[in-house]
Amino acid sequence: MKACIIQPPYSRDVSHSDEYFDYKINMLDNCDDSIDIIVLPEYSDVPCATATKEETIFYHKKYINNLLDKCVETAKRCNAIVFVNALFEINDNYRNTTYVYNQKGELVGKYFKKHLPPLELNTLELDSDYTFEYSEPYIIEIDGLRYGFLTCYDFYFYEAFSNIARQKVDIIIGCSLQRSDSHDAIETMCRFLAYNTNAYVIRSSVSFDESSDICGASMIVSPYGKVLKNMKGRFGMETVEFNPEDKYYKPAGFGNPDAPHYEYIEFGRKPWQYRFAGSAIVNDDKTMKYPRVCAHRGFSTIAPENSMPAYGAAVAMGADEIELDLWPTKDGEIVSCHDRNLDRVSTGEGLIIDHTLEELQNLDFGIKFGERFKGMKILKFEDILRKFSGHVIMNVHVKPLSYTEDYPDDIMKKIVGLVKKYDCEKYVYFMLETDRQIKQFKAYAPEIPVCVGHLADRPMEIVNRAIEYGCEKVQLFKPYFNQEMIDKAHEHGIKCNVFWSDDEDETKKFLEMGVDTILTNDYNLISQVVKS
Repeated sequence: MKACIIQPPYSRDVSHSDEYFDYKINMLDNCDDSIDIIVLPEYSDVPCATATKEETIFYHKKYINNLLDKCVETAKRCNAIVFVNALFEINDNYRNTTYVYNQKGELVGKYFKKHLPPLELNTLELDSDYTFEYSEPYIIEIDGLRYGFLTCYDFYFYEAFSNIARQKVDIIIGCSLQRSDSHDAIETMCRFLAYNTNAYVIRSSVSFDESSDICGASMIVSPYGKVLKNMKGRFGMETVEFNPEDKYYKPAGFGNPDAPHYEYIEFGRKPWQYRFAGSAIVNDDKTMKYPRVCAHRGFSTIAPENSMPAYGAAVAMGADEIELDLWPTKDGEIVSCHDRNLDRVSTGEGLIIDHTLEELQNLDFGIKFGERFKGMKILKFEDILRKFSGHVIMNVHVKPLSYTEDYPDDIMKKIVGLVKKYDCEKYVYFMLETDRQIKQFKAYAPEIPVCVGHLADRPMEIVNRAIEYGCEKVQLFKPYFNQEMIDKAHEHGIKCNVFWSDDEDETKKFLEMGVDTILTNDYNLISQVVKS
């Protein structure tokens, strides 16, 4: 693969704007069909430093169409992917945007800069509402290669690097200015980024002066942290050939098999020690101690089951786990409700799977518990993840739609995708009932633990099934288990949940038998027994 970085001249004097814009266009004309990737700098539509919002928008409007047309033409002519940064008009405002054009000249992606400095927030007043919402790293896959993105100020937020790394990117595109940093500082950032993400970093910037040691530093860095090219202050373009499959692997600790650096770091990550809201982040499922209490459908004796008040009360009181039930809606959304049928828990009738999300949200899921909860809406799985990810272990009961067929593949992938979106693989396990679905989820997402559920026609085989399918847990269903089954599960490293107990003496008996996690509807009562 051959990548081209373009570094045009740049000035505080806007009278050079036409000259410096034409310089960029000429550089694109000089690209040929030997090049696979072309990267231009940030604000390629504003060739010189502007002082006001009005001035910035003036130059954007003057050049944007010519710039994007030339990028399309170059992508087609060179059969190359072109990455260019410019303003993008949206919501009657503008966003700092990296445009991605494929080899056919098709716009296949837009990356919106995640971190806006004071200049963009206060002077340019760019649209920033999206930066205050949860978002995943923006990833585009083209021809089997995964591209991640950082723009200028994004390079300073090192805590984001590990989140990008877990997306297993191959190349990170950095359209930047970074007009106050030295070449050495920029090189340090890019080497650190490449090493921590196991990706190639391709960064394009602008240069005030060829003899200056600030700004500039368009470069390409390998996953080994090696700088393959650094233009420093030079104007022009440079190309580098590299193999995107050549990654850096090292022993994951002395004597261990080779792994990317970020995987080794993830193994020991303890975010509660250093992250915002860290004290609310709990140990993950592998490191949290037993015995545990799992709030069945939340703290469901004080609030409607499978509701935000029920989950929130349990988490606030220190529940180790919450249990929740998932169903797909008619239009493919994932919602939390225990029953297949709506009658008991809502003002509706019929099956959840026969209703769209909008139809379900028009029903009342609180009034049947009590007048105080009148008007409560059904919860989406994503609502729960967004609120509680990292704050509690989630026992996710994926309700079977059929006991004789596979789970719908698209719905399974959506459930797993949501868990990964909220970085919850270590905080979630799936409770699955049928052998077909256990094998299906295990094959698709082996990194997420599975708890084997009860089958009415084979109740005493639950531990054997867990051993056969390599599952991490079983959810014993009283009274269909005995001491022998618990002991056998533990001999094979399998943890034992029990469904359920709201009685103190019964809970003590289960703990004496070696049960690891007690599911309960009365969290306050049972937690006092278990924690003592």
